[in-house]
Amino acid sequence: MSELRAQLQEWREAIAALVPSWLARRWSRWLAGALIVIGIVLPFFFAPASGFLNATIIALAYVVMALGLNVVVGFAGLLDLGYVAFYAFGAYAVGWFGSGFFFNAHIHVLSSALGTAPGIHLNFVLILLCAIGITSVAGTIIGLPTLRLRGDYIAIVTLAFGEIIGVVAVNGTSIHLGGGETLTAGNLGISALDLPYFPGIGNFTLLDLRPWYWLIFVIVLIVLFVNLRLRDSRIGRAWIALREDEIAAVSMGIPLVRTKLMAYAIGAAFGGMSGVFLGAYATTVNASQFAFSFSIFVLAMIIVGGLGSIWGAVLGALLLSYINYYLIPDVLNSLPRTFGLNFDLTQLSFGIFGFLLVLVMVLRPQGLFPERRRRLELTAEIAAEDAQLVEAGTPTAGAA
Repeated sequence: MSELRAQLQEWREAIAALVPSWLARRWSRWLAGALIVIGIVLPFFFAPASGFLNATIIALAYVVMALGLNVVVGFAGLLDLGYVAFYAFGAYAVGWFGSGFFFNAHIHVLSSALGTAPGIHLNFVLILLCAIGITSVAGTIIGLPTLRLRGDYIAIVTLAFGEIIGVVAVNGTSIHLGGGETLTAGNLGISALDLPYFPGIGNFTLLDLRPWYWLIFVIVLIVLFVNLRLRDSRIGRAWIALREDEIAAVSMGIPLVRTKLMAYAIGAAFGGMSGVFLGAYATTVNASQFAFSFSIFVLAMIIVGGLGSIWGAVLGALLLSYINYYLIPDVLNSLPRTFGLNFDLTQLSFGIFGFLLVLVMVLRPQGLFPERRRRLELTAEIAAEDAQLVEAGTPTAGAA
């Protein structure tokens, strides 16, 4: 088996040597351009309010979530089980600044609401910027108690913060801000949110999903660009160094506090952006939306796709979202009844996702589209290279 793997590696190296680097870069740019064009024209192949288009919109929103969590977990190696908190902050940003919830205020800035409507009504882009600021600060605050923690202890602390945000969302009606206004609306939820409005384009509607698709598609492209630039930047290399060996990274001069807090803040900002979109798309913000299972669902996306892999996070988010929001409820829901079983497939959704996770962990533990370093580690190729170095005469630690 090792000989076959070595032979395949030689063939890959030979093919890579035949293809000039500039040609490979050009092909990658052409492929990226083709995918962008396909993404732009995709809505024209479906009805304006089709179920598939709705599932695609939700899937792209989860892509943004997965890319944000991948910064924290995949790049920096900080296990975050409370990512739902940033979804909550983003969604509540729409409720606070895009509805009549704060009825004593009367602020309108390029919104779709009538000028006489009470409340704060900001343009969608301004709400997006507000959510980025709020979630970045929240991510920094959540990250502070974890600076001296590692592994499972980080997961416990972030899980606690996620649960705290859920409790605050439910009991926010007891937090009075004056004039009869409260922090949240509890389980009743904040409804009648403003639909996005852009000058020259007009108001979005729920009967035509194409503008919603293009909006989240643009957000995905922006987040992808930022992720790619971050991965190849100095801060991205610092995150990876901390993930691999924190003690060695600190001893080489990487600032531990600033680097970790940057990961939490940037990952939280991406989650807040997606929360803003999902809150506006659902036209309501309800405390029951922010359950612990949401964090696990997003974490499963990057595990299935490949920890630390940007394209793996995209693939995992699309795959699990389509399964959860399109295949199970719309395509395969009545499948058990065709075999005489008296239940729907939606009742087994958690079991299906558990089975998929086990399947991926057994057959492809590095993920469907893994990062190169992680793929080498989990397929033992790094160990094989080390063995070849030893055989070639490189002294081992014991020999030294």
